[in-house]
Amino acid sequence: MTTSIHGDLVATDHGAAVGVVHGNLNLHPPPPRPAPTIPRQLPAAPGLFTGRTTELARLDRALTHAAAPQGPDTDTREPTTAAPTTGPAGVGTTVLVSAIGGAGGIGKTWLALAWAYRHLERFPDGQLFVDLHGFSPTGEPVQPAVAVRGFLDALGVDPNRVPADLDAQATLYRSLVAGRRMLIVLDNAATRDQVAPLLPGSPSCMVLVTGRYRLASLIDRHGVRHLPLGVLSPEEARGLLAARLGADRVAAEPEAVDELIGLCGGHPLALSITARTAGTRPGVALAEAAAELRDLGLEALDHDTDPAASLPTVLSWSLRYLTDTQRTVFALLGIAPGPDTTPPATAALTGLPDRLARRTLNGLENASLLERRPGGRYAMHDLVRRYAKDTAHTTLPEEVREAALTRAGDFHLHTAHAADRLLHPHRPLVRPEPPAPGVHPHPLPDTAAALAWLDAEHATLLATQRTAATLGHHHTVWHLAWNLHTFHWRRGHRHDDVTTWQAALEAADHLPDPATRSRTHRLLGHACSLLGLHEQASTHLERALDLTVRHHDPTEQAHTHRILAIAWEQRGDDRQALEHAHHALDLYRALDQPLWEADALNAVGWHAARLGQFDTAREHCQAALTLHRHHHDPAGEATALDSLGYIAHHTGDHHQALDHYHHALTLYRGLGNTYEVADTLDGVGHPNAARGRHEQARTVWREALQLYRDQGRDADAERVQHQLDDLDHT
Repeated sequence: MTTSIHGDLVATDHGAAVGVVHGNLNLHPPPPRPAPTIPRQLPAAPGLFTGRTTELARLDRALTHAAAPQGPDTDTREPTTAAPTTGPAGVGTTVLVSAIGGAGGIGKTWLALAWAYRHLERFPDGQLFVDLHGFSPTGEPVQPAVAVRGFLDALGVDPNRVPADLDAQATLYRSLVAGRRMLIVLDNAATRDQVAPLLPGSPSCMVLVTGRYRLASLIDRHGVRHLPLGVLSPEEARGLLAARLGADRVAAEPEAVDELIGLCGGHPLALSITARTAGTRPGVALAEAAAELRDLGLEALDHDTDPAASLPTVLSWSLRYLTDTQRTVFALLGIAPGPDTTPPATAALTGLPDRLARRTLNGLENASLLERRPGGRYAMHDLVRRYAKDTAHTTLPEEVREAALTRAGDFHLHTAHAADRLLHPHRPLVRPEPPAPGVHPHPLPDTAAALAWLDAEHATLLATQRTAATLGHHHTVWHLAWNLHTFHWRRGHRHDDVTTWQAALEAADHLPDPATRSRTHRLLGHACSLLGLHEQASTHLERALDLTVRHHDPTEQAHTHRILAIAWEQRGDDRQALEHAHHALDLYRALDQPLWEADALNAVGWHAARLGQFDTAREHCQAALTLHRHHHDPAGEATALDSLGYIAHHTGDHHQALDHYHHALTLYRGLGNTYEVADTLDGVGHPNAARGRHEQARTVWREALQLYRDQGRDADAERVQHQLDDLDHT
């Protein structure tokens, strides 16, 4: 609007007179508006920052993507490589918010500040920072009104102009940063209510939020990009220690450094505390620091006077916002057997309904106390688990802990029992005691599901047996060994089979059934035999045979002779093996047990074939095959076919040998019996080589070699390697 003077009137360009002028009038231009305040609130850049290359690149890509012009023809896919970060920020249409989430002490704030300082030129209009104290020693999170008022002060707003209402304050804050290229760092947030009022509305701004919780509503409503932060890789962890302790000191003790990294699990705060302790003791070897950390665990990472320098204290802050149920589940997961868990196992452990158990696991994952892994499994970092275990022992009564472990043991035992029945339905039924009230085994519809469950839970099942032994639950210890035996044999877990049966032998002393002890000696002897522990195998098998005779148990006596045949074969004495196989056959026939008779028939035929008695061998193995097929026993059928393949090959009928072997191989693969698959593949190679089909022989022997190596069957692997070498030479 312009102003002109006419006589005594002052008129506007709209023609309206607005006043009378008396005396002289001097016109001056309005004073210039004060330059906007440019806040520089970022704390100091983190010293000795190392690693996090992948995460820094993801933040770079997010910024570059947000700065790219958006239109109807724009490709909105996130670039897969970091693009140059020059040019004005905030050309996009929405404000960019990246939320860095992760467990306490994982390095979220350091990552945010390190990235910010690398890109200060992108935010020339200032940087705002607030520690929202979501997880801190004070226990009092910063209220949104306090945080907004702090930002208004930093932006130079006159206190008299600050509205009293929070919504009005947030509106004023958004107005002041609109169009300005600014970075806002909202550190250590706990809730959505802390963050939402601090989000600008202008696409020229970028926001970094750090916190332990995934702020789901912000992701849903504001398109927040969640960046989960995990532990450091071994290389990054080594770089952190080298930066703190010096490259020479780290290089001087590589084994100790590896152990420190392993004990810390790549956790940045644990590594920093370890480096600080070692750095203040320059004369103490790193091997001593590793030994102290190994012996003391979390105690070595504690600090009496500085909460922020104590890993247990930092972890404890994550429990503040948990419900009572979540706290209890967190503590119980610390004592649960196995490296990870599933919702059904957690329901059994805690006694919660399935849906509530699943929801609680998701809540703990949201709090960065659990990590969701493929296959619906949940795992804790080792140090978090150690803290959870300590929490269980300090907050839960002993009877609560033992009841939880009993339920977990029953869940795994009864599911393993169901799996074993699917794998080997013709095996003698040995029922475990009923499970604790409310515990139901995981449903397994078929053999494939049983094998998949056993594969996934194997480490947990072994840990469950160890826990049961510690608690004196002898019944659970023994029955886990029994129900894992078929799986261990088929998968080639020979060392684990020995270990579980050794534990079962100690438990058998406390069980009432006298057959239990002879059965345990027999199966432990079998496991030792397959592992090449021949003297131990003989001791246990002789003890088993003595017990079966003493207790007049012809069934167990027959089973023991059958295993003695296997043991003598492993020692290279097929004559002794054949003698025991005949004993087993006679006893099974007297017991009128056709499937066991078929097994013994095949054993007689197999050992006769190895002794060159091929007519006898063929007759017995063919009879075994007929019986197995009649009783629908694919495992026994595969064994008989494998034996017939061996006989056909050694009598010159290589075509028939391949036919038998391939049928056996199909059955073994269907059963998941990788132990026998390896042996049959070895067998398939010989008639192929004899027929000059060297490439086919090479293919199956290579597969057999890999399986032997995977199963730790070194002698077999060496033999097959020699066969391959000879084939290459030929």
